[in-house]
Amino acid sequence: MKTKLSVNVNKVATLRNARGGNLPNVLQVALDCERFGADGITVHPRPDERHITRQDVYDLADNVTTEFNIEGYPDQRYLDMVLEVLPDQATLVPDPPGVLTSNAGWKTRAHLDFLTEIAAKLREHGIRSSIFVDTDRENIEYAAKAGVDRIELYTGPYAEQYAQNRKKAVAPYAEAAKIALDCGLGINAGHDLNLENLKYFGEQVPGLLETSIGHAIISDALYFGLENTIQQYKRLL
Repeated sequence: MKTKLSVNVNKVATLRNARGGNLPNVLQVALDCERFGADGITVHPRPDERHITRQDVYDLADNVTTEFNIEGYPDQRYLDMVLEVLPDQATLVPDPPGVLTSNAGWKTRAHLDFLTEIAAKLREHGIRSSIFVDTDRENIEYAAKAGVDRIELYTGPYAEQYAQNRKKAVAPYAEAAKIALDCGLGINAGHDLNLENLKYFGEQVPGLLETSIGHAIISDALYFGLENTIQQYKRLL
């Protein structure tokens, strides 16, 4: 099974916003990513629009032909946008508005009623739901009870520990994936996956359907070019 690669274009928007105007053009980069082999495009529009803007979401929704994934905290602002745009997947993260990047998963038992309501609403509109979680068994099992379609495993700790002991670093993820599969959940993964650690993760974690990678891809593209970089990541999967 080949794992799909969804390219997060937030960092492209960050670069554009640093100078204003429309250079680089986020939509064009997303379309180029698709042309270069990406299986999907991911965005995380935050309330302060410090990278992806609301208008970016609508522009991308009208033009992306691969899988479109919108990440975000499921407040009313996010839900109104998602239910209007109707992306292929909505990835729910527990971030408060001002956080720099998604760096923790849901405590799914504590938020079971809330997540159950959101998952049902997304399902009514034909949107696949995914929620950001760590490798804790309870959080995975209660994600299944909430009725979501997939989990996205937060891979920050794996990336941090990879250089010291990759076998130890990946073990909790392999076990978490088995639990998720037993619960009938699909498995995505994301955060700090890169050219060094991605291949091993994909080999060791069963049932991995999709990885969402942004920062590393855009950083590597500065050296290797965007097309070459995407092809390198695709080969690792």
